[in-house]
Amino acid sequence: MKKNEGVNERMRKRKRKNYSVNLKSDKSHYNPALIKKQKEFYKNAKNVKKFKKMLKHQTEQSDHFSTQKLMIENSSAEMKEDKCESERRRKKKYCLEELYRKKHEEKERERMEREAAMMARKEEREEAQARRKALRDKMLKKTRKGQPLMKYRIEHLLSTIQASSQI
Repeated sequence: MKKNEGVNERMRKRKRKNYSVNLKSDKSHYNPALIKKQKEFYKNAKNVKKFKKMLKHQTEQSDHFSTQKLMIENSSAEMKEDKCESERRRKKKYCLEELYRKKHEEKERERMEREAAMMARKEEREEAQARRKALRDKMLKKTRKGQPLMKYRIEHLLSTIQASSQI
């Protein structure tokens, strides 16, 4: 009897341990303090993001103004370059139009190829369907007394055997 009592005590201790472990690991309970901290954290992160964005815009504006001042000082040198640039732009426009036309033609060609392939597949499907329908009609033919016609069934078996022997 004493041996059994010792076993029961050990079992109870194990159960207690497991119970306490389960309580500690369970985090599904409602914790308003934790929720408040999370809300505060996300609010602060949002404010930091806005602040960084505002700083970025300010630096961009200051850079923009400084570049404008430099452009005014160097305007005489740039006028000569502008003439060259205008010629380059004309050439670029021509090149861009040509590129656009080529891309458009290529897309059109690809579309036509896809349509042709789709039509070929569709025709192939229709032919196969017609063959199956004809075969089905032949297989389902019956005599006047309701017996199936064996002629077409034997022809079908013969053709399948010949096809398998050729492969």
